[in-house]
Amino acid sequence: MALRYQSGFGNTFSTEALKGSLPAAQNSPQRPPKGLYAEVFSGSAFTAPRAENLSSWLYRQRPSAMHGPYKRIGDGLLRSGPFDEVDTPPNRLRWDPWPLPAKPVDFLDGFVTIAGSGDAASQSGLAVHVYCANRSMKDRYFHDADGELMIVPQQGRLTLFTELGLLELEPGEIAVIPRGTKFKVDLGGPSRGYVCENYGVPFRLPELGPIGSQGLAQKRHFLFPVAAFEEKSRKCQVVAKFLGKLWTTELDRSPLDVVAWHGNYAPYKYDLAKFMAVNTVSFDHADPSIFTVLTSPSGQAGVANCDFVIFPPRWMVAENTFRPPWFHRNVMSELMGLVRGVYDAKAEGFAPGGISIHNCMSGHGPDLATFGKASSEQLKPSKIENTLAFMWESRYVFRPTRAALQSKMLQKDYDKVWDGFKRHARS
Repeated sequence: MALRYQSGFGNTFSTEALKGSLPAAQNSPQRPPKGLYAEVFSGSAFTAPRAENLSSWLYRQRPSAMHGPYKRIGDGLLRSGPFDEVDTPPNRLRWDPWPLPAKPVDFLDGFVTIAGSGDAASQSGLAVHVYCANRSMKDRYFHDADGELMIVPQQGRLTLFTELGLLELEPGEIAVIPRGTKFKVDLGGPSRGYVCENYGVPFRLPELGPIGSQGLAQKRHFLFPVAAFEEKSRKCQVVAKFLGKLWTTELDRSPLDVVAWHGNYAPYKYDLAKFMAVNTVSFDHADPSIFTVLTSPSGQAGVANCDFVIFPPRWMVAENTFRPPWFHRNVMSELMGLVRGVYDAKAEGFAPGGISIHNCMSGHGPDLATFGKASSEQLKPSKIENTLAFMWESRYVFRPTRAALQSKMLQKDYDKVWDGFKRHARS
C-alpha cells in the first residue's frame, strides 16, 4: 500500500497512529492518553525566534531516556570535522562511482566520507558521504547528534522508518532526517547515493526576492510522515554519532515507538521533478543560485553554510549565448553529484554516482568537448532531458578525507579535460 503523508514545508502537524492517543487540550497532561509518555523533541534553542523555532511533542510507549550507557565503536570510513587528517590540495577533483558491496552491508556500514568542513562541536560546516549498501538494517537504528542528514539516492529504493513515521524514497527524490532523529533504512535492492550531514542551521526554503511568490520549490510539495510505530520485544542496537564518533547501546525493544506526535520538527521528503526551474528567455544565463532547492544560512546574509542546488531537465532558449555553465572561479566551494544522465558542462567522465569538487577560486567550467560543441552548434530551442545533477555549495572549503584521496575511484587525469584549448587573439 502507498504510504500516506502530510504536506507543507514549515507547517505544524498533528498525527496519531492509534485513535485517541494524541492529547487535544495540552502538551503534557498528568496522565497522557493510553498510558503513553510525553516527550518534547527540540531542534532549536527554546528561545529561538518563533519563525525559526523547531520542536515536536512525541507520545511514546517508553521514554527515550530509558537506555543503558553508550559504548565506543569503530567509525569505519565515516569521518567528521575538523577535516585535517591530510592536506587539502587546491586541485580540481573528480571520482568515479563507488562500487556496490559484494558482501552484506547496511546503510550505516556503507558510509564513506568524501569531504567536509567545519566541525560538529561548533555547529557550522558540513560533511558529504556516499553510501553503498545491499542489506536492510532490521534491528539496528541510527541517530546523528551532530547534524541533519539530507539523503539523495542515486540507485535503489529506500524506506526510512523514523521515530515520527515512514518515508519511501527513490532516485529523483530527497529526504531530510532532522538532527537526533532515530531511524533505520530498509532497502529495495542494491543501493547507492549521497548524504549531506549539515552541522549548521537546518535547511530551509530560500528567499525568492524578485522572483516573487511562485517558482523553485513549493511548500506544499514537501511531504511529512504520519505517525507509525514499531512493536518489538527483542534485542535492538542503537548507534549514535556524537562529536564525530560512533557509539552504541542496546535496547530490549525498538526505539521507534512513537504512537502520536504534533509539531514542526520532523523528517520530510521532496520530489525533485516538482521543482519549477527558472532560466533566461533572452540571452546569457543567470547564476546557478536560481536552481536552489534548500539552503542552510551561515549568519551572513546571502552567504550559505550550504546550498542544495539541482540541474534538472529544462529548456534552453538563450540566443547568441554560450549555453553551458561558463568558465569561472568562485569564492564559494562546490561539490557535485549526478543522479542520472549527463551533466551539460561535462561531456565525458562524470558518471551517475560520481562526485566532483571545485574548491574556492579553482578555475573550472566546460571541458574541451563541451566547449567545442556549444561554441559551434546552431542555436535553436532545445531541451536537456533525462538528467539530474546536483550541487552542495558552501562558503567553506570541502576538505577531502584520506580515504577519498587514496581511493581507486579518484580520477588521476581529471585536469586533462581542459587540455587542448587553442590560443586566440594573437597580437
